[in-house]
Amino acid sequence: MAQFELLMPKLGESIEEATITKWFVKVGDKIEDDDVLLEIATDKVDSEIPSPVSGTVVKIHYEQDQTVPVGTIIAVIDTSGGDVVADEKPGMPSEDVKDKEETVEVKRPISDMTEARDSVGVIPSQEVEKTGGSGRFYSPLVLTIAREEGVSMEELEAIQGSGRNGRVQKKDIVDYLKARTSPAAKPVSGPAVSRPAGPATAPEKPKVSASVSAEDEIIEMDRMRKLIADHMIMSKQTSAHVTNMLEADVTDIVLWRNRVKDDFQKREGEKITYLPVFMEAIIQALKDFPMINASVDGDKIILKKDINLGIAVALPSGNLIVPVIKRADSLNLLGLTKALNKMADAARNNKLNPDDIQGGTFTISNFGTFRNVMGTPIINQPQVAILAIGTVEKKPTVIETSTGDVIGIRHKMFLSLTYDHRIIDGAYGGAFLRKLADYLENFDGDKVI
Repeated sequence: MAQFELLMPKLGESIEEATITKWFVKVGDKIEDDDVLLEIATDKVDSEIPSPVSGTVVKIHYEQDQTVPVGTIIAVIDTSGGDVVADEKPGMPSEDVKDKEETVEVKRPISDMTEARDSVGVIPSQEVEKTGGSGRFYSPLVLTIAREEGVSMEELEAIQGSGRNGRVQKKDIVDYLKARTSPAAKPVSGPAVSRPAGPATAPEKPKVSASVSAEDEIIEMDRMRKLIADHMIMSKQTSAHVTNMLEADVTDIVLWRNRVKDDFQKREGEKITYLPVFMEAIIQALKDFPMINASVDGDKIILKKDINLGIAVALPSGNLIVPVIKRADSLNLLGLTKALNKMADAARNNKLNPDDIQGGTFTISNFGTFRNVMGTPIINQPQVAILAIGTVEKKPTVIETSTGDVIGIRHKMFLSLTYDHRIIDGAYGGAFLRKLADYLENFDGDKVI
């Protein structure tokens, strides 16, 4: 019978494994081409995996919550169209699958260590050994965490793994690191490991216990919310956050959009919002102030050649994700509009790939979407600044004319720039924000798109 082997897909350059969060099919189910088979999660995004073929599911090698290296066979689909005998014992990989899992190669060249940091601050290594002296398998994620935290291979060998065949999973090494930094930590079972003496670590702060009444509802954080929480805390601990604000007159932009939006939608089949216009002005201002489009690596400042704009998008689940428009500085207003609409649609429909949310150099958070006047967002590490855009409102304003000052109705909005005071001072951050407002206020109302 003809069989198709479904492999764990590689969803991005730095992604070497993924966790199966849900199977939508079971052994024996008949499926059609493009039917969704399972959902997988990486440290970046969750993705639904469709079937590339039609047939019958005859084997499922891994169950929910198991982490699998990319390129590993996770299921087998019979494509012959006849009656088949299905394997009723999913979750037990066959010998050939296990062999492939043990020998998969991991080579991840990267050009910029800072840019390659993932949402929890892990840096992929260029090439890793996946087995220790005992022959135990170690995933790339575990190894990169170990390298960054200074965990030797001897220490890894001593950690008791909770995975299959004693495999060390991410939570195992995270728990080990917490225990290692605790003053009252007990030694890990296994051979004694000597470590160089270093400065004493501060005891962990006690967790705040909240009182819970019988009427209260307790909600467990989902995986994405936990990642967001970790990333936000890490950012506040990393950067010295400072925020500048000003109000910009965007009347000419509002009037222009009102004039062109209907014709644009008829011609292009999609809407044009204020945001692409703001993005065009932001790109101009970033070119004038390159230190805002940078990152910090230790005591080095890395000025980014490309301008990769991250746009914070609220998901239906209530979580937040930041897809990135790569090389936004190479796009005109029409290109920015289409790229923005495409990314926002993919984000809201869970169609983003891990590469779609990596490599950002500057982030925009649009508080105006929720009719909020202003905000002070947290910097998206390893970037050094983030811009918040408030809602556009009509306001009475003093207007200077050749015959004197008059009161008029103008469309205004607040801009707030939160920046890393380690490398950006108030004068530079304030000058960038003022330049951005100037570009917005001097918008060409006759612009053609």
